[in-house]
Amino acid sequence: MGGRSQCVALVFQFVDDPDGYFGEPVAASYDDSSDPMFQSEAIDPAVSLLAELAGSGRALELAIGTGRIGLPLSQRGVPVHGIELSRAMVARLRGKPGGEAIDVTIGDMAATRVDGTFTVAYLVYNTINNLTSQEAQVACFRNVAEHLTPGGCFVIETNVPPLRRLPPGQDILGYRAAPGRIVSYSFDHATQQYRGHYVEFTDGRGEYRTIPFRYVWPSELDLMAQLAGLRLHDRWADWDREPFTTDSRSHVSVWQKPAVPQG
Repeated sequence: MGGRSQCVALVFQFVDDPDGYFGEPVAASYDDSSDPMFQSEAIDPAVSLLAELAGSGRALELAIGTGRIGLPLSQRGVPVHGIELSRAMVARLRGKPGGEAIDVTIGDMAATRVDGTFTVAYLVYNTINNLTSQEAQVACFRNVAEHLTPGGCFVIETNVPPLRRLPPGQDILGYRAAPGRIVSYSFDHATQQYRGHYVEFTDGRGEYRTIPFRYVWPSELDLMAQLAGLRLHDRWADWDREPFTTDSRSHVSVWQKPAVPQG
């Protein structure tokens, strides 16, 4: 007789964390040194551009997380203040060298106000999509505009919605499959909502969690900026300032507050 196939029963757990979608289960494994986003090739160009825009002023990082960008920017001599919803992520930031020197306000980046003004504010790695309504994304731009000095800049790094990669009639896009982890995204084209689906396998058990997002087009971001009194200053395909083209999968966009208040 041939060999008998074996099936492994997996238990899928739906995780509900009181600290939101980025609580301790995510924070504990967020700093993955094997992920390209944590390599110097991804971090150094971002920090260099933000330091250039900050000049002698201060920087405001929305959703500062564990300090992937905020810490090296602070180490460049730029005073950084963060806004972050997840206390678990901030605890990880505080445990790193230099983390205690960065002021962080706990709150929603679309509405939380902090003291003082800033020459640059920034939101990296698709995090604008964590605001799951158009109203919240517009509010974020307005909140940032109120924190900027005249001539100050708001920088967003995010993807171009990957709808061109979806086969006709499908709304699910595979993103990553690695030992112990599967990531995919499902899209609702009518609402611009999408969800990330994350499955982690450990010792024959599978843990499933899902996170909601809202994708946003570059032109839509430009209109949000205009509503907040900002104007597009630059747009590149990445932090290395490569030209943004029709084939670009992401963009780094810079909107500027007028140096002289408009009457």
